[in-house]
Parts: sequence; structure tokens; C-alpha cells
Amino acid sequence: MKRSIKLLTAFAVAAVVAATAAALALAGGATTSSGTAVKIANSKLGRILVDGKGISLYDFVKDKGTTSVCYGACAALWPPLLTKGKPVAGPGVKASLLGTTKRKDGKLEITYGGHPLYYFVTDRSPGQTTGQGVDQFGGPWWVLSAAGKEIHRG
Repeated sequence: MKRSIKLLTAFAVAAVVAATAAALALAGGATTSSGTAVKIANSKLGRILVDGKGISLYDFVKDKGTTSVCYGACAALWPPLLTKGKPVAGPGVKASLLGTTKRKDGKLEITYGGHPLYYFVTDRSPGQTTGQGVDQFGGPWWVLSAAGKEIHRG
């Protein structure tokens, strides 16, 4: 009985550690000492914004300018692209369109062309755009072009 409890406890701890590591990897993007990288990648929707690891980035039409309205359950499904410094413009990205906005918790979220940027929780590999056009939390979510414009197809 004691052995079963120890095994169950070890399994539960391992599951929590694995889930935490996965969430941090998804929410962190690829960072450098100065900040999180944003680049352009080819996709079935055309050339779109992605993080430094190639994971698709989205904007939310309900955001108010550069101010995010996605918190709580929304941010659990659509984690914000965060940075600890000035965002880094990767290949194809216009540095003049990159910026940041401060979230309610004080963390810095990256913006592009005035749009706060988010991941979609089911996009786990480069090229996936499963959040494209999804209508959740009061509005649709779209990937962005290199020009910072929403792509409304797919």
C-alpha cells in the first residue's frame, strides 16, 4: 500500500513538472538576452508572424488598441507572447512595427502593428494555424502578415 502511494505521488509530481515545463516553453517563445524573437514564416495562409521557434502568432479583434483584454480563461487558451526585454525582429519582420504593452500583471506582451500577440494552445508545431478564424471570447482570432494586417482566410 505504501509503495502504491509513493508511486502515485511520484507520478503526480512528474505530471505537474511536465505540464509546467510545456506551458513555460509555449509561453516563452525563443528569447535572447535582450528579448523574445518574432519572425516571418511560410504557411498555408501565406507569410505570417511566428515566434522564434516557428509557432504561429495571432491577434484578437476585441483588444483595445495595444491594450489586451484577454485574461483568465481567455489567456489560458490564448497565451500572450511575453518578453523580458525589447522584442527582437527576426527575418522578414519590420522592427518599426514591433512594440510592447504592459499587462495587468506587469508582464510585457509583444505587439506588432499595434496588435498584442498571442499563441493558440493547440498550435504545438511550426506551421500549425489551428486558431485561425476561431471565434472565442467575443470575437475572431487571426494570424498577421509581415505588414501587420490580419489574414482573413483559411
